[in-house]
Amino acid sequence: MNHSPNDPASLSWAGHPRDDGAPRSEVDALPGGLCAGIEAVLMVIDEPIGASALARVLQVGEDRVTAALQELRAQYDGGDTPRGFELRELAGGWRIFSRREFASFVSRFVIDGQTARLTQAALETLAVIAYRQPVSRGRIAAIRGVNVDSVVRTLLTRGLIHEAPDDGDSGATLYQTTTYFLERLGLGSISELPRLSPYLPGVGDIDDYDVDSPWQSANHDTT
Repeated sequence: MNHSPNDPASLSWAGHPRDDGAPRSEVDALPGGLCAGIEAVLMVIDEPIGASALARVLQVGEDRVTAALQELRAQYDGGDTPRGFELRELAGGWRIFSRREFASFVSRFVIDGQTARLTQAALETLAVIAYRQPVSRGRIAAIRGVNVDSVVRTLLTRGLIHEAPDDGDSGATLYQTTTYFLERLGLGSISELPRLSPYLPGVGDIDDYDVDSPWQSANHDTT
């Protein structure tokens, strides 16, 4: 059946008004709606995010995001089921933190993680950083083909990598290995890392990739 452009049946669901008269967005159609969408973003950020940035990502009004953030904070603080985390507003943005009451347990977990063996994912990520440093998280993810947020946090916690002093022209945070990393591998400098091509038959020109990397360009003959 055909509908005229002005027929409500011809409009997309996202264009229909909500009960309060505001237009719906794509996130409203998902389970949990706006609050769930905000939670999904908060779970992957590394620093506080402002309501305006959330509004742009979720394509809703900033006033709706602010109200939803306050609603979530109230739920976490006063719900029937006590939570081990809380939503705080600080530094001009919002972020989820573990509650101070559980600080001793969180600290124990972090300290235990310092002595645990690295996972295969962590080792692969560390190798990418070592051979392509300084490198952004986006570049690491592109090379590995998976999200690397949690793995990068693990490597930072273990002291194997740190943020590079120069953020680069793109403004993205760049990562590089630490002196502790060199100590653990028994190396005097990054230039002592073994070349990759002998271990990867058929890709002898691997050093030609990512030539825009500052470290790669400066160490073309030593990696």
